[in-house]
Amino acid sequence: MMNGLIIYEDDNLIVVNKPANLLTHHSHYARNITEESLLQLLRKTFPIKLHPIHRLDRKTSGVLMVAKDVATAVYYQNQFTDQSITKEYNALVRGFVPDELTIDSPVKNDRGNYQEALTLLKCLQQTEVEMEVEPYPTARYSLVSLIPKTGRTHQLRKHMNKIAHPIIGDSKYGNRHHNHAFEAKFGHSRLYLHAKSITFEHPTKGTFTAMADFPEFWERDLEVLGISL
Repeated sequence: MMNGLIIYEDDNLIVVNKPANLLTHHSHYARNITEESLLQLLRKTFPIKLHPIHRLDRKTSGVLMVAKDVATAVYYQNQFTDQSITKEYNALVRGFVPDELTIDSPVKNDRGNYQEALTLLKCLQQTEVEMEVEPYPTARYSLVSLIPKTGRTHQLRKHMNKIAHPIIGDSKYGNRHHNHAFEAKFGHSRLYLHAKSITFEHPTKGTFTAMADFPEFWERDLEVLGISL
């Protein structure tokens, strides 16, 4: 599991490519999941107390920052607070989306309160495939770039649902007909949401960008759909 997991490391920071279907760390919300988390796997190589600087949903793959000490965690968390860190995600969504779109729509948090949320969308590729998805004989999909300017829980998944272009494989906010069609075609029910890159200010290297390769199922499945990564 550790092979290919670490993208970058220095004395204070680890940047990893989190696999899909792996918890960042155990929490109250994941109390029923007994499998190893990303932090538990990392501690086998780094036998110290690690501090996740941010998190990714269990089903989301991609770039994630982990600090080796509290001061480093605070340093980068302040950049998140200042919105000076840029994260870019790729997602496969239902339908043909506009070339570019700003999604400025509040999302509800776990306490039921609405919070301002802003996402920048850019269409990368589109495809129409001979795959029957109720009630249509063919299906249209878009590969998109998503840049969240705020960091709300499930923001990207909620925003894509709000504009009627849900992310494929999203069991909570997605479209069940398309999800079922993908599961039947490809034999799995994974989420097509990947944290592709993160750009931040490193204390000695200046502006630094870390990139995460796509999981194998992305490349395999999208090639079948006629989309190249």
